Amino acid sequence: MLYLHDVWVNWFEGEENGYNVCHFHEWRKDDTVELLDQAPLIKVERPLFNYIENDLADLPQSLLKDVYQKSYIRKNHERIQQDYCFIATDGIGIIAIDTLGYHLPIRKSRLIPRQEQLVYDMAEGIEATTYDFESPTNKEYHILSPDPLVMKGLTRKERQLKQLLFMTLDQLQTTGNPAEIRYWYTEWNPAKYQETQKQDFEYVWKQLYEETMYGWSPRHENLCERLVKGHPFFEKLWELEHGTRVN
Repeated sequence: MLYLHDVWVNWFEGEENGYNVCHFHEWRKDDTVELLDQAPLIKVERPLFNYIENDLADLPQSLLKDVYQKSYIRKNHERIQQDYCFIATDGIGIIAIDTLGYHLPIRKSRLIPRQEQLVYDMAEGIEATTYDFESPTNKEYHILSPDPLVMKGLTRKERQLKQLLFMTLDQLQTTGNPAEIRYWYTEWNPAKYQETQKQDFEYVWKQLYEETMYGWSPRHENLCERLVKGHPFFEKLWELEHGTRVN
C-alpha cells in the first residue's frame, strides 16, 4: 500500500457535495488545519471517487478494511492512530477522508498543491483498485443541497451566501404567506410588480427561486441581506461569512 506523510488537511465536516470541500486557494486563516502524520493512498475508479466526494453514504467494507488503523494524526507532538482515514484519487481528483470511526466520509479535505502533485506522481501507472459499492442511480439535488451547476464558478464566500439565500427561500416556502412572497419577489424584480399581484403563492415563490438560482451578483447579495434581517440564526451566518452585521 502507498502512504503519504506530513499531509496538511483542512477538514470540512458533514459535506455531501464536493463543491463545499474547498481547494487550497480558498482556505482561510481561521480554518483549522491539521497534520496527518501518515495516511494510506488508494487509487479508485471514477464512479467510486465521485461517490466518496459527492455523497455521505456508506463506504465499501473492503475499502474500510484496507485502510483500517493505517493512518495517524499528529497533535501536540503526539501521534494518534485513526480508524478510517485515507487519501483517495482516481488520477484526476484527490480527496482526503476521515470517517471519525464511522463508515461514512464524515470529514473531507483537499490537499495543498505540492502534496497533490505527489499524489499524481505516486498514482501514475498503477491500476485502480476495484471496490464493490452500491452507486445511487441519480442523486437528487434540492434547494438545501443545490446541483453543482448552480454553484459553478462561485467563490467560497459566494457559495456560502448562496446557500444562505436558499435557506431563507426555503423558510419562506414553509411559511406560505402570499403577501410576503409577493413583496420579496417585487424587491428582486420590481418590473413585474403588477403581474405578481395576480399570481398565487407557489407561482411567485417558484419564479423567485428560479430567477435567483444561477450566478451571484450584487442583486443576490442585497436580497440575501434583507431576507436574513430579523432572523437571529440567519443573521449569525451572514455575519460569519460577511464579517459585518446585517444593515
